[in-house]
Parts: sequence; C-alpha cells; structure tokens
Amino acid sequence: MRIVKNGDVHVSVPIGVPKREVEKFIEEHRDWIADARKKTLDRQKQRAEFYNRLPLSTREQADEALQRLRALVEPLVERHSKIMGVSPRFVWYKPMISRWGVCNVRDRSICFSAYVLLLPDWCVEHIVVHELCHLLEPTHNKRFHKLMDRYFPRWKEARKETRKICRMEEEEEDD
Repeated sequence: MRIVKNGDVHVSVPIGVPKREVEKFIEEHRDWIADARKKTLDRQKQRAEFYNRLPLSTREQADEALQRLRALVEPLVERHSKIMGVSPRFVWYKPMISRWGVCNVRDRSICFSAYVLLLPDWCVEHIVVHELCHLLEPTHNKRFHKLMDRYFPRWKEARKETRKICRMEEEEEDD
C-alpha cells in the first residue's frame, strides 16, 4: 500500500484476493493512511514553497533568471568539460521541477533546470558534473559513479544537501 502524490491510496493485491479482505486491510490501516497523506501534503507544500522562491511568471523574470543561469552554469560547464574531455553540443535551460538536469546522449545536449539558481554553488557544480558524466556514461551504473568519484568527489554529500534543501528526500531520481 502506498500514497501517491495526489493523496490517493494505491494497494497492490495478488490476483484472487477477495475484495472484502482488501477493504478490511485498508480499514485496519486507516491511521497509517491518514499520517501518510498528511506527510505527502506537507512535502508538497514544502516543495511548492521552495520552487516559488524563484519567480518566473513574467517575461522579465524569466529573462533575468536566464541571465543568472548562464552566468552561473556556463563557466562550470566550460571548466569541467575541459577537465573531463567532453563537450556538449549545446546547453539550454527550462524550469523543470522533477529534475535538476537532463543529458540527451544522442544529440549531446544538456538541459539544466532554472531552479538550480536556488541551490548553493557547490551543489550546482555537482549537477553540472553529473550531467557531463552522462556524456561518458549514459546510465547510473558503477562506471558512472566512479566517474563522479573522480570528477566531483563530494557528489554524495552534494546530492544529500540538495535533497535536504528542497525537501526531496522521497525522490529516487539521481538527476
């Protein structure tokens, strides 16, 4: 049994279990459901508060954020690209809330979330190195983690700090 982001309860049941047993199970866990729903709602509020700290609703706000993003991210991409021997074909930005960055290995492009502006510089650097590592290793396998160890030894600490800052502990995505 789990609570999904919208607060719904999802119960996985083996085929053939009678409906009344499922209903009884749910009833017996009403307190857990209520607590889990409250935690889910609280987490969503915390996330909304975090992301709302970067206003992007007007053209002027979006342009200002883009300028700041370029000034922050592009020198990091340039520096680490040289060290790592990689070069993204192009780098772009958009206001993603589910990921900090995305690397498309086919076209060698990297997209960074506008919301990296809400993170400390060393956490942004971790995200840049993470995405550049995908140009060397597309998946999150042992080789990828060794590359991260080599090019940004504090990556685990930075990932933990980033998740703590935006209250994303429940997220399983590394990106």
